[in-house]
Amino acid sequence: MSSSLPTEQAVRSALATVIDPELRRPITELGMVDSFSLEGTTIRVRILLTISGCPRRETITRDAEAALSALDGVEEVVVDLGVMDQEQRDALKDQLKGVGGERGIPFADPSSLTRVYAVASGKGGVGKSSVTVNLAVAMAARGLRVGIVDADIYGFSVPSLMGISQQPTRVDELILPPVAYGVKVISIGMFVEGNKPVSWRGPMLHRALEQFLTDVYFGDLDALFLDLPPGTGDIAISVAQLLPSSELLIVTTPQSAAASVAERAGAMAAQTGQRVVGVIENMSWLELPDGERLELFGAGGGSTLASGLSATLGVEVPLLGSIPLDVALREGGDAGAPLVLGTGASAAREELTRIASELAGRPRGLDGVQLPVSIA
Repeated sequence: MSSSLPTEQAVRSALATVIDPELRRPITELGMVDSFSLEGTTIRVRILLTISGCPRRETITRDAEAALSALDGVEEVVVDLGVMDQEQRDALKDQLKGVGGERGIPFADPSSLTRVYAVASGKGGVGKSSVTVNLAVAMAARGLRVGIVDADIYGFSVPSLMGISQQPTRVDELILPPVAYGVKVISIGMFVEGNKPVSWRGPMLHRALEQFLTDVYFGDLDALFLDLPPGTGDIAISVAQLLPSSELLIVTTPQSAAASVAERAGAMAAQTGQRVVGVIENMSWLELPDGERLELFGAGGGSTLASGLSATLGVEVPLLGSIPLDVALREGGDAGAPLVLGTGASAAREELTRIASELAGRPRGLDGVQLPVSIA
């Protein structure tokens, strides 16, 4: 073989740069590279997919071809795709979830450093889901590992807001969530045909949320957002039970009626032991062409809510920000393209990005975590 051709180590290093789009880890690390060979100036590699109908097979093939074609002396790359057998899938599950695939909620483990934000509101229609999606995407754009659980079982909207149409990949009982804009997302809407309604009672809602948290592989996250249904019903109670260390973000509009109802959602933290990170006021004003602000829904609701929760909970609850009305925010949601990734002047984008930066700047929690340190 000519000395100008790549070495086996160079080929392995190139394949290590190919990231599985769903698991977000190198295919070499996941045991997906079955074999490869150097035949003159041609590299032939066999890659094993987790399932035969892997929706990202074309992406994996394209990325492998690009990585190997960049090596000196390579003129042709041939990628053969295969499928893992049961033993290989079991080994992968053990690697991801622990030996034996033990069930459990990783984010409920006392040693977990993931910030879990439950985004709540007192009533519907305040833009809670849009705020959730844009905060998550803005944090992912900063390089953080972020996930979203669409816990609004009846009124799920996160998939459409994120432009996600594909179903999650299943590796036996393990569910791999779709990824959009660097955010891993799971929603009951991914399992429902068309726009059929979900009519479940409390125990089924709890079970669905529990399955999202136990069977879905999110990996190591910096932040996990849960888009809660409005009010203080079954899901809010289940979140407090399943994720006792989760923190609440309360979304309201400036309208006094909305802020009053939202206070109940935040005050629930006094019963569940959760912490309220802060209040976000949405639809705060509309900027007119002449620069004047038109306060369509009144003013001061966010500040009033933050003050009320501070008094009720006995701790400082800040107003994290006030997001103005912006047609681009609605248009981005309709198109599945979050506003925070857009360009051009937008006060709403700037405010959402600023709030996300503030949340991203919070250290991954070590408060209350017992460290494995002993004093001799």
